[in-house]
Amino acid sequence: MLHSLYEFWTSAAGGTPLEWVAVVTGFACVWLAARESLWNFPTAIVSCGLYIFVYYGQQLYADCLLQIFFIAMGLYGWYGWQYGGARHSALGVTRTRPWEWAVVAVGVALFTAGFGYYLRHYTNDSLPYWDSFTTAGSLAAQYLLTRKRLENWLLWIVVDVVYVPILWHKHLYPSSGLYALYLVLAVYGYIEWRRAARAAVSSTALPVA
Repeated sequence: MLHSLYEFWTSAAGGTPLEWVAVVTGFACVWLAARESLWNFPTAIVSCGLYIFVYYGQQLYADCLLQIFFIAMGLYGWYGWQYGGARHSALGVTRTRPWEWAVVAVGVALFTAGFGYYLRHYTNDSLPYWDSFTTAGSLAAQYLLTRKRLENWLLWIVVDVVYVPILWHKHLYPSSGLYALYLVLAVYGYIEWRRAARAAVSSTALPVA
């Protein structure tokens, strides 16, 4: 009976139990980040650990490596949000510096071209350049998130728009739906963080951490 229900669920909704747990925890961590909750980091670590196995099974190797980076950045961000501000105070929402934008643009372009070339010629990655681009964009966005830069949400919007059709193409339907929800949450996160930034400006100039 249980086996029949499992087969019905996976055939109707798509995905495996492992993917669905990764989806639920992934959604939770982004929602918590949009709310500026510190709990987004431990939740993200759990979700990323699960997605290592999900992406490996679909031959998306760059995304596997990306999850390892996310785990490391989750630990860094967990600490940084608490003590990364002035005099080890809590970190506030700040604007992205011009030099950070320059590094992001050059870094994403070089990573996409270089790692995409490697994946295309030396692995069986099914979408080498798209896989590399989403990885590079996510790396940049996650770094800005750990530094509480407002514009991290703009990068996530771009990345999520690309991820939705890629994951659908790979028959990872729950994950594709999750990234569609991420897109909505990224817009919500940008609005909420911008409101927090403006509230800070009302009392003092927006700090640059």
